[in-house]
Amino acid sequence: MRPSHYAQLLAIARRATLRADEADDLVQDALLEAVRSGRAIAGPQDVRWLAGIIRNRARLAARGASRRRLRESHWHALRVQPAPPGEQPDFTTTLATLPPALKAVAALTLSGHNRREIAYLLNLSDAALRQRITALKRQLSARGVAMPDGMPGLNLDLAYGRIRDALLPGLLQQGGIFASHDPDGHLFIVRRSQNS
Repeated sequence: MRPSHYAQLLAIARRATLRADEADDLVQDALLEAVRSGRAIAGPQDVRWLAGIIRNRARLAARGASRRRLRESHWHALRVQPAPPGEQPDFTTTLATLPPALKAVAALTLSGHNRREIAYLLNLSDAALRQRITALKRQLSARGVAMPDGMPGLNLDLAYGRIRDALLPGLLQQGGIFASHDPDGHLFIVRRSQNS
């Protein structure tokens, strides 16, 4: 390839992309595509072919960047902004004022249990659990409480990896439904009652 051809392709890439630092990458991608297809860059028709590849790759990159920006702005718009630390109500106070049915769901959710485990522990159908979760969300949003990020019950100073390694053999041996641990790290296994 002649230096003049490379300079011509670089100029096309600079016009095709909005970012100057991407121009070299576009040219390199086009040249790699020429090598993959076994094409020798000898004449003006090959330079036109490479220019088409550069333009198409630049359009693809711009379209991808536009979609990414749209997704990110949409995510930021939907994201609930938590209250500043001084204004955030205490969860123990909030939980204490909830009705007993919602208090149990909130406590199990905050301690890291999933929907299936909560339904089993509270002996609720899926529809009843969904209703309680909706009611809990309504109550918390009416009080201006945002649920914390992550699972606060799992942010303790415990060896979670070792605990999980110890849970599986006990779960299989005891024939349990699921296994977990309390905040102190004590293991427990939940299984169906033998009594009807």
